[in-house]
Parts: sequence; C-alpha cells; structure tokens
Amino acid sequence: MAAPGGALLRRVLTPCRLWALPGLQQRPAAAPLSAAPPVRLYAAAAENAKRGSQKAKQEEAQKKKGRGRRPLLSKPVDDVYLTWYYERPSYNVEEAVGMLKKFQELDFTYPKQFVYINVTLDMELQKKKKVDQFASIVLLPYRFTDETNKVLVFTENEQEAEIARENGAAVVGGIELIKWILEEEIQMDFYIAVPAIMPKLIPLRSKLKQKYPSTRRNSLGHDIPKMLQFFREGLEYMVQDERLIKTRIARLDMPSEQIVANLKAIIEDICKFKPSSAGPFVKKLVIRSSTSEGLLLNLDGLLPEVEKAEEKEEESVEDEEKPVQESVST
Repeated sequence: MAAPGGALLRRVLTPCRLWALPGLQQRPAAAPLSAAPPVRLYAAAAENAKRGSQKAKQEEAQKKKGRGRRPLLSKPVDDVYLTWYYERPSYNVEEAVGMLKKFQELDFTYPKQFVYINVTLDMELQKKKKVDQFASIVLLPYRFTDETNKVLVFTENEQEAEIARENGAAVVGGIELIKWILEEEIQMDFYIAVPAIMPKLIPLRSKLKQKYPSTRRNSLGHDIPKMLQFFREGLEYMVQDERLIKTRIARLDMPSEQIVANLKAIIEDICKFKPSSAGPFVKKLVIRSSTSEGLLLNLDGLLPEVEKAEEKEEESVEDEEKPVQESVST
C-alpha cells in the first residue's frame, strides 16, 4: 500500500521541483495569442506620422507667409515710410554720388572717406555650369590714394634691372630670388618678368599661381616702365562668394565726374570676363561710402558699349530669323 502512495506523491511534486530547483531544464511557456507585433511596425508608423506632421507644418507656414505678404508699392508719398512696403529705389550714378556727398554734409562725417561699390554678377551658364571666379587689376583714370603696390621684376640684364629700379620696382633680380620666394623670405604684391628669363622661373609656377608672370595678365613683356606703372598703381579686385565683387573706387571729396569715371572703368573691366554665350553679366550695382547706406544704381548708361552692341546683334538676329520661319511655314 505504501508504494502506490509514494509514486502518487512523486507525480504530484515533480512539476514543483522542476521549477524550484536551479539547473534543471525548464519548459518555456507558450506565447499568448495577444502578443505585441514586431517593433519594426511601430517604427514605420512613427516615421510616417513624423513625415505627416512635418508636411502639415510646412503647408501651414506657407499659408501664413502668403497671408502676411503684401504687394510692394512703387514709390512712397511721404518722407517717412516703412521701407519693406516699397520697392527699393534705384538712382542714376550722378544722382547717387550727389546723395552720398549730401549724406556726409548732414552727418558731419569725414569728408575724405572711401567710396565703395558692390557688384553682383550672373555667373550661371547653360547645363548647370558657372563662370570661374576671377581676379583682375585695373588702372583707374583718377588715382585716389598715395599707396602703391610692391612689385618684383625678374631680369638678368643689368640695363633692364637699372630701368626697373628707376621706375619704382621694390625688388629686382634673377634666378637667385627663386629660393627666397619659395622659402617666403620675399613676398610681393605682384611679379613681372621679361621673356628671356621665363624658362628658369618654372619652379615658381605652383608657388605664385595666379601671380606667375604671363602675357594674359600683362605681367610678361619688354616694356618694364609700362608694366611697373600698371601694377604699382593699379586697383586689384576679385570675385567673392561665387558672384560678388566688393572694392573701393574713389574718395568722397573727389569731383563727381572723377568718381563716375573710376566706376565706369571698373565695370568695363569686369565685363571683359563675360562669356560670349552668357546673358547680361552685371545684375546689381550698389554704391556707398564708409558711413552711408548703400544706394542701388540704375545700370542704364553704365554698361560698356560692347555689351550693348552684342544685345542689339542678338535682337537683330532674332528679327531676321522670324521672316525665314514665316516663309518656311507658308
């Protein structure tokens, strides 16, 4: 009688012992039917909700922007007005220079302050290409500062070296200068050379880069006095931020005619870099002094005649093509 009772007791206690004693193999419980779906489903749902909320925010911002913007008015009728309600006025260059002089008198600022221009260019070309950024130097018709650039002259001819020194060269020499330039013992604003020494200056090509003497930049030739005057007294400018040129052009106490002449000289030099296949090169031109606001200039009469002639040729070509197209169609 004892044996059957002991066997029954063992059958009752065996499941408890399996769960209570460590190290014994346990049978995992089956997952309930209401188990949570995979985490990826929740992530996808959250991502879709985020996109939807961002799109809704963008649409709402566009609606607010459209509601708040008013059409700009052409010209204010009063002396005091909110500038953002009106189009920015543009002025003829003579009128703008006169206004800058008037600002100086009313504000009691320094009369010999510099006059600056900001030129915005259209550097876009077809097929998503752009005009390469460039730098240039121009000899203005009227100098406005006594400062001169430091120019080095490469020559091995003693007579040419003497001419260079007489015309204001900062340094004159031959191949002995190469080592000092490479070691940055000598640093000049510009470098000019005569053709005879050019084969010996090849080690400096990568060091000087755009300032390496070349006929394209008018820094290589036999007329040493002319080259020295050009680079000692010339004004250097360059394209910044892919399409903007900022440079000073005169002093405010100069006659208005001289300021206008210097401005036109710079604009004419800038337009030389305009590709033949491009449209209008100068998009916007602003003039200011050191202490004044910028005045937007009207471009009529400021662009060189070459660019205007090209525009007229394009119009004439279009007019000629129209009759041909009509005759073909008939």
